[in-house]
Amino acid sequence: MKIYISADIEGITGIAHWNEADKTRPDYSDFQKQMTAEVAAACQGALKVGAKEIYVKDAHDTGRNINAAELPQEVKIVRAWSGHPFCMVQELDNTFDAAIMIGYHSRAGSDANPLAHTLTGSFAFIELNGVYLAEFHINALAAALVGVPVVFVSGDEGLTNDAKKLIPGITTVAVNKGVGASSISIHPRLAAKLIEDGVTTALSKNFSNCKAKLPKKFKLTIGFKEQKNAYKTSYYPGAKLLEPHVVGYECNDYMDILRLFMFV
Repeated sequence: MKIYISADIEGITGIAHWNEADKTRPDYSDFQKQMTAEVAAACQGALKVGAKEIYVKDAHDTGRNINAAELPQEVKIVRAWSGHPFCMVQELDNTFDAAIMIGYHSRAGSDANPLAHTLTGSFAFIELNGVYLAEFHINALAAALVGVPVVFVSGDEGLTNDAKKLIPGITTVAVNKGVGASSISIHPRLAAKLIEDGVTTALSKNFSNCKAKLPKKFKLTIGFKEQKNAYKTSYYPGAKLLEPHVVGYECNDYMDILRLFMFV
């Protein structure tokens, strides 16, 4: 079995402030360690059920956060950014049996995480076919594009609830709950245990129903916090300025959506 893991930090256990996600700040080191621990737990869970090869994408900020020496030897880690439109799931293809997402967080505009955002801090919201997107949605649909089921996700409670709406068969572990600018979390060691057990459970059952469903047509609406960014984006081929802060884009191929994200 070949497994793919994409890891972010804003859904790691206990995180509550942007300083804790910024490697230039002293607060960061504790959450770097917890991110590594949660990814390692996911790897151990996969190995328990026979995974022979595991790829881990370090998918936060610089892409240089996880301490690879703390991961099992079966792991290959993808660090930094290639520029490929798959972005947070770079190197994912149809040779993988399943994908897992660790440390994921709620979407821009959500109140479920004090660090809620989608892709960058520039967006007020991103909506696709009537659904507000978190990074989980974007990457789960990318996985569907190459036929890979997403079987497990950990992160804040709001994100795990949204994940179940997109993929009802997915296994989830909620480690945090956002309340205003605060975060209520379970114990970090308990989180690692639940993640390991959850991944083992997810990979032990029939997960053929864990592929996100790709629509035949895509209607994307992006709300920007600043009008100037919407104006600039409206010049992307096929994009239209719908309102001063809102841009629309329609296509029939999800890869075109991913390309747009890379450039705007």
